[in-house]
Amino acid sequence: MGQRDAPPAALYRFFPDRRGVHPTRHPAGFEGWTHADGYAGFEDLYRGGAIHKVACMAHVRRKFVDVHRAQGSSIAGEAIARIGQLYAVETAIRSSPPGERVRIRQDQAVPVFDDLERWLAEQLTTISGKTPLAAAIRYARGRMRRLRPYLDDGRLALDNNPVERAMRGVALGRKNFMFVGSEAGGHAAVVAYTLMETAKINGVDPKAWLADTLARLPDHKITRIDELLPWRSRPAMP
Repeated sequence: MGQRDAPPAALYRFFPDRRGVHPTRHPAGFEGWTHADGYAGFEDLYRGGAIHKVACMAHVRRKFVDVHRAQGSSIAGEAIARIGQLYAVETAIRSSPPGERVRIRQDQAVPVFDDLERWLAEQLTTISGKTPLAAAIRYARGRMRRLRPYLDDGRLALDNNPVERAMRGVALGRKNFMFVGSEAGGHAAVVAYTLMETAKINGVDPKAWLADTLARLPDHKITRIDELLPWRSRPAMP
């Protein structure tokens, strides 16, 4: 949504494959920042200069968690701890306005971030380049530049975990449903996902909102359909 004071909304789109051409068509005309993981198919989005990427620290951290669990690496453990310091700052400023978030990030997060970047470069010179730990460090270093903008803009976040959580239902659905039946079924599914997730992020019980909306639709004027949007509903999440 374009207005800064507009309610939050989710939007799911269906594509039959993971080709990079699809992400470039979807946000046509959009200008601004986008949080995303390292999927190579997104790269064309950033080449025109209108869309700027913010990388995801959760994906960086996950690489080190995997190495630490598998090998008990002390370097991976320290990386996790250093990243944890950045998350501690975010926890403290979660409900603060953007300007205040920037001020505190500049004071508390920038030194940690800069030191982490230097430390990662140093560690890479002390270990074999063919190890999973080295791969995790290279992954992290490759994303630090695109993570840095969050330090200067209070609207941006350290990770895109809200999107990851919103996609969890899709991932579970893939396992349970096996397929959506057809391309038309895929397009119908993303409409349902869009409505349900938008209700949830506005603190509305999706099931109650849907039941209420379906009951009101037959007698509701099409010119006042905006009155049925999730953020205008009252059934709160349990």
